[in-house]
Amino acid sequence: MNNFLQFILALTVIVTFTKVGGYLSVRLRQPAVVGELLAGIALGPTVLNMMQWSVFTDQHLGELITHLGEFGVILLMLLAGMHLHLDDLVDSSKVAGLSGTLGVVTPLLMGWGICVLFGMPTHTSVFIGLILAATSVSISAQTLMELGILRSKVGVSMMGAAVIDDVLVLLGLSIFTALTSSQSTGGMGEILTILLQMIGFFTISIAAGILLLPRLTNWIDGLRINQGIYLYTLVVALVYSWTAEVIGGIAAITGAFLAGLFLSRTLQRDRIIEGVSTIAYSLFVPVFFANIGLQANARNITGDLIWITSAIILVAIISKLVGCTLGARLGGMNLQESLQVGAGMISRGEVGLIVATLGLTHGIINQEVFSITVVTVIVVTLVTPIILYKLSDKTLPDNSNPPILSPD
Repeated sequence: MNNFLQFILALTVIVTFTKVGGYLSVRLRQPAVVGELLAGIALGPTVLNMMQWSVFTDQHLGELITHLGEFGVILLMLLAGMHLHLDDLVDSSKVAGLSGTLGVVTPLLMGWGICVLFGMPTHTSVFIGLILAATSVSISAQTLMELGILRSKVGVSMMGAAVIDDVLVLLGLSIFTALTSSQSTGGMGEILTILLQMIGFFTISIAAGILLLPRLTNWIDGLRINQGIYLYTLVVALVYSWTAEVIGGIAAITGAFLAGLFLSRTLQRDRIIEGVSTIAYSLFVPVFFANIGLQANARNITGDLIWITSAIILVAIISKLVGCTLGARLGGMNLQESLQVGAGMISRGEVGLIVATLGLTHGIINQEVFSITVVTVIVVTLVTPIILYKLSDKTLPDNSNPPILSPD
């Protein structure tokens, strides 16, 4: 079987498993994303080890699936941004700032502390703390869209806190890298350069998003191009994602979220959401959820590693819940809303995996520690929508796709 046939067979298996998993999850009155994540874990090396089946001989198949999944999370965050209003995000800046900041500091300190207690080296412990400080709200955004409350005060505050969290974690990662491996090049100068890059990216992207994108969207929509508005939207999302990581030094998903936030101000907002949702949820988003499970191998966690992993998982959940909840309370939210923000920030998702992979590549952590962090990321990503759903006073709809919200 040639490589292309292997690819389409793999996609068939992945999409079928995730959609069935999502359907069964909804039937059990749980968020669809829980079933989709479990389907990915079932297909991964923990259970079925799909990529090692004899029919799949293409060595690049896993990498290709990963790229499709990364595109899926870009579309997911684009849609999350389009469901929000920029004014709402500005209004929630106090809660987002406090929750995002304490949501980084608390896991960093608790993660470092628990790893030191287990006898890990200081630099490894600090790096694991950075992994636990990361947040990826793509899972939470999906759950909030299913519940129809993404545009609530909780949802808006959570998305704003995630952006701040992303900036702080990547800035902290840059500082850590500069201090541990770049003493000869002048660490503070490198840190200042990274900070200026971030400021420059946000300044240019915000200015372009407010002044240019609405006019450009109207012009593109008036041209006689087949499905031109959807193609244009994908290009904008990809450009923002690319510049966020390459120029701004922050995660690509943050750029996609910003692109959606600015496109939500256009007259074509509802039409774009409907079209992009079809593209995203029919293929790319299911691949993203499945790929998280495909990267986890719980079989590597044996012996004493079970206790270490269990402790880190508990710290990962408690630290985010405590830190972000406290930040939201200090920002003026009531206890239930604050707990919902804290629960929504628990997921590490692809951001945690990116940081962990970077640590393995640069020799900061070994393969055992990498396996621990990957399993931790998977578990906390899985429990996030469950906790968030339990803390919500909403009920799930009878379908597995998020509703398309009205512009009001």
